[in-house]
Amino acid sequence: MHENFAHNLRLLCRYYRSIAEVCRRLDINRPQFNRYLSGRYRPSAHTLRRFCDFFGVEEHEILLPSGQFERLVQVRPRRPPAGPPATPEAPHLAHLKDLGTAGLDKYLGYYFEHYLSMACPGKILRTLVCLERRDERVYYQRTERLVEHPREKAYHGIYLGMAHFLTDRIFLSDYESLTGLEMTQTILFPSFKNRVTRLTGLKLGVSGSGERMPCCARVVYEYLGHAVDVRRALRLCGLYEPDAAQVDASIRKAVVNDIAPGEWHFRARF
Repeated sequence: MHENFAHNLRLLCRYYRSIAEVCRRLDINRPQFNRYLSGRYRPSAHTLRRFCDFFGVEEHEILLPSGQFERLVQVRPRRPPAGPPATPEAPHLAHLKDLGTAGLDKYLGYYFEHYLSMACPGKILRTLVCLERRDERVYYQRTERLVEHPREKAYHGIYLGMAHFLTDRIFLSDYESLTGLEMTQTILFPSFKNRVTRLTGLKLGVSGSGERMPCCARVVYEYLGHAVDVRRALRLCGLYEPDAAQVDASIRKAVVNDIAPGEWHFRARF
């Protein structure tokens, strides 16, 4: 019998909501864990090490007489319950955050995004983009406003993503949050002026039509400021004809998707 170990283990479990939670976090089946709680079995050295790491105690401590162990636990500083193990990509994403958040404060705020629509060929799509810093990271929301018929209510597509600034390029990656059926990536040239006015680059995504064709398009971000009337800005978003007067002529020219002689790839342009 291993009464001291079993008593100490039951004591540690009381700091959690349930034994089921402990089993889930330890990734151990409940019948096996119950045998340890009963005092009939003692875990292997490897399993005992896992228990101690999880509860924040030493191996020799968990085997102490129950009264002595209880006094030790009562005066020991509490530590947050161990969370689930980090996913394989977590360290890489944390490293990317550390590399790519500096330098983006200059670009926070609202933009009109313009590019030739992937779902409606031949038309310019204008969306509203907002970049903001939260919890030491830069997130953004890109909102599409589409009206298929004049008498129908506008449809709003919401894209949520993160921004990174890596070696003089701004990288934006997002997903369509309402249906989860689409991701896009945008790479922009930064502004080398004191004041941000426009950012240009390339956008990669899929058409929103049933064809779902992967497409790449030139894109222009037109800076609006740190604060805007969002409702009014959204009313100016939507599809425009290539020669529409509501779209500045320089923007219309910048989003044309042509390839110049001697260009072997589809390239962004300043």
